[in-house]
Amino acid sequence: MKSRKPFIASATVLGVVLLVSCLLSSLVQAQTFTVLHNFTGGADGAGPYVGLTMDRAGNLYGTTNYGGNTAGVCSGQGCGVVFRMTNPGGGWVLTPLYKFAGGSDGVEPQAPVTIAPNGTPYGTTFDGGGASWCGAGCGTVYNVRPPAHASASVLGGWNESVAYAFNGDTDAAYPGYGGLYFAPDGNAYGTTMGGGAGNRGAVYELTPSAGGWTETVIYRFMAGNDGLVPFGGVVADSNGNLYGTTIAGGGASACANGCGTVYQLTPSGSGWTEHVIYSFTDGDDGETPIGNLIVDAAGNLYGTASEAGINGGGTVFELSPSNGGWTFTLLYGFSGNPNGSAGPWGGLTRDAAGNLYGTTGYDGVLGQGTVFELQPVDGGWNYVDLYEFQGSSDGAHPYGNVTVDSNGNLYGTASGDGAYAHGVVWKISGVNGAQSR
Repeated sequence: MKSRKPFIASATVLGVVLLVSCLLSSLVQAQTFTVLHNFTGGADGAGPYVGLTMDRAGNLYGTTNYGGNTAGVCSGQGCGVVFRMTNPGGGWVLTPLYKFAGGSDGVEPQAPVTIAPNGTPYGTTFDGGGASWCGAGCGTVYNVRPPAHASASVLGGWNESVAYAFNGDTDAAYPGYGGLYFAPDGNAYGTTMGGGAGNRGAVYELTPSAGGWTETVIYRFMAGNDGLVPFGGVVADSNGNLYGTTIAGGGASACANGCGTVYQLTPSGSGWTEHVIYSFTDGDDGETPIGNLIVDAAGNLYGTASEAGINGGGTVFELSPSNGGWTFTLLYGFSGNPNGSAGPWGGLTRDAAGNLYGTTGYDGVLGQGTVFELQPVDGGWNYVDLYEFQGSSDGAHPYGNVTVDSNGNLYGTASGDGAYAHGVVWKISGVNGAQSR
């Protein structure tokens, strides 16, 4: 570092320095990180691996992979919880809505919940459901709702019903981290990591039928150039095309089973046709995309890759439709951390101003994960490190997406540490990226 000569500041210069210092101080104070809930590993759950979902009233819903019911097959760690957080005015309160029992109701809800058109939460469990092809079960699609004749304001003791239990084999098995997508016609779409063709994963459709649901597998991955193992869910554009990612496949020789893909499913009279619109190469573009994609009004797709990339720690990318094809643009490359796969596992969230928000699992100075923002500026993107987890009372390793409310506050989860070492729900207030332009 170059040495600096001492100087004597005039009163005017000192005034400017003090003004700037005050302004910087106010900006720092305006952006505040707060732990809203520390998971105990008991009835409230443990290990929130995915992000939160906000309903129209501003309530937050989420899941934990473990905790809750610790009896029977869930002895010790628990089978997972669906929870809701409300803010009655005196602070946020977490209420367990349902604790999985580990039987036909499902085990390990790894995906975020989706608020269905009827206003109730739907989600998936990785395991359980009773199908013998998978041993303890191949996973479920579930719905939780208040007891009959009770309003949605009832705090706990909601009922769970299984909308569909996967059968494995050629059907589908093991839903991953991707939430359900509800189309305008009321049909729901999701993915599984197993089942399909050779246990390589599938995309399925649920259609309302006689008060229940009928499941149809609309695509089975073949483990070739078409992709392999979809962890994330699907999104749709204005034309009804579905888009998603696979963590492997695609044909790139740099990775043993391919470096992952972005795929499109196009509906037709005879079914659905799959097109791979991008195959990752393990180069500057990254590899192993895990999280969901998002799509803007122009049909551009935004997503993340969890590994590799220009700086070795995963990437954020955009795919834009162009002349009948797609153009890949690298928006940001994370630097990585020797403690593990540093990059983003969750998908992105986009606010009304076009800012993108996300998390990294192991990035940051201490390798405990970060919350970041990407701001579109002059044809490029400005990276903002909003928060770096310390791996103590604030939590560690945020794997899920970020939720943004109408005031620009951010909400999310961290899967570990906190007061009881079982993870936290957090809030960052004073993020004014959306208001700055």
